[in-house]
Amino acid sequence: MTKPIHIITLIAFLASLGSIVCGLILEVDYTEKLIGFGVLGLFLVVFPLFSYYRWKGKDAKDYMLTKENLEKMRENQRENKH
Repeated sequence: MTKPIHIITLIAFLASLGSIVCGLILEVDYTEKLIGFGVLGLFLVVFPLFSYYRWKGKDAKDYMLTKENLEKMRENQRENKH
């Protein structure tokens, strides 16, 4: 079953992409506004929704370069060389 966030993200993506394409194809007075709203939609709506969905339930500390994580990386490199 598709989750609602997938549907919302997909609709926002298609609307933004459609706005950009219409702005590039149509010759109207507000083509720049169509392209601008499409880009804003991608960066202010689609990207945050996608990021929220992908990072939900994950710990950001696992992806940061802390002393502990650097030591783990060094240990893994030493083990892989031998």
